[in-house]
This record gives sequence, C-alpha cells and structure tokens, in this order.
Amino acid sequence: MAFADNLKQLPRVSHLAAIHLLDAEGNIAGTIENKPGQTGSLAVYNHLGQIYGAITAEAARKGLDLYAEHVEDARQNPGKHPNIDRLLELANAGMGMLRLKHVFATATD
Repeated sequence: MAFADNLKQLPRVSHLAAIHLLDAEGNIAGTIENKPGQTGSLAVYNHLGQIYGAITAEAARKGLDLYAEHVEDARQNPGKHPNIDRLLELANAGMGMLRLKHVFATATD
C-alpha cells in the first residue's frame, strides 16, 4: 500500500503540536512537528508509540512498512528524509530505542 493510503488508516494527530524523541538518557534526539511536510511522520511515529510504547527496532521496521515507497528514496538520498533515516538506523542496529514525549496543541482565543 502507498504511504498516502497508509496514513488514512492511522489515528489523527490534530491534537498534537509535536512529538519529542528522547534517547536513553532522556535527551531530545529529535522533534517532529505538526506542520506541512512533517504531519505524516508525526502520524507514523505517534501510531508506533501507541502500538509499541517506544520506537524500538521492531517498531522501526513496522514504520518503514508504513512509509512504503519513500523508504527507497531515503536509502538513495541519505538526509532527505530524516524521520525515515532514523527508523532505518534503529531497524538495522537492532538495539536502542527512542521514547516519545507528546506536546499537545492548545487552542488560544
């Protein structure tokens, strides 16, 4: 299935402003914001966190399946898709994980 089709199956993320990815020491290793160009990744990482509790090697492999056709482009162009690059590294290393810290969107009048 294509990435766009996979996204339609994932939970909505309109309630999120961002997700911080935390390393083993609790440091922010990355941030995915709810903005154009990152919303799809936000949905993928949020889903993986809900299913696996963290971004583990197993979760990373599932995430790569969800990114579908974009994975090959990421392999051919390192740095172009940093959120996929991160999953490739975790999936290939087979160790380590990232915890997720949700930043919730707030409405202001």
